[in-house]
Amino acid sequence: MAASYSKALALGSVSKGGSPRLAARGISGSMSFRSHMHEALSEARAAASRGEVPVGAVVVGPDGAVLATAGNRTRELNDPTAHAEVLAIRAACAALGAERLPGCDLYVTLEPCPMCAAAISFARIARLYYGAADPKSGGVAQGPRLYSHAQCHHAPEVYDGINAAPSEALLRDFFRERR
Repeated sequence: MAASYSKALALGSVSKGGSPRLAARGISGSMSFRSHMHEALSEARAAASRGEVPVGAVVVGPDGAVLATAGNRTRELNDPTAHAEVLAIRAACAALGAERLPGCDLYVTLEPCPMCAAAISFARIARLYYGAADPKSGGVAQGPRLYSHAQCHHAPEVYDGINAAPSEALLRDFFRERR
């Protein structure tokens, strides 16, 4: 299901400047892969500083421009749907004046939960890049594996393990401080 960019990078089948999607198909070209995970990590750190679970998300347009960034705000907004992914998708849709985001990429520090995975599908996000796996609450590679169901009308290309170590460390440190 998910293509592991970090594994491909370690095996040498993808260069740091190359596109994992193209390299996975054996195609090289002038397109280059630029990760926006550092911006998602920045949003996750900001969420942690607000006392929110440290998850950050970035929506990138087809031209490579950042359309929206967000971090979790469930506690601040008293809204259980205010996950980073949902907030970033809402902001990107508002910025474009559209209900869907075809051709856009989403970077998120943690594997999306089932709710967010569904929102990603509904928004028609083209590619999903995420950092840490979420064995407890994930909805993409764990749990319900939403994109593998026939009822799923759109499944983005999924790339996992992008900056997984710093994403995992943020979460581990956040929860360690609260125990």
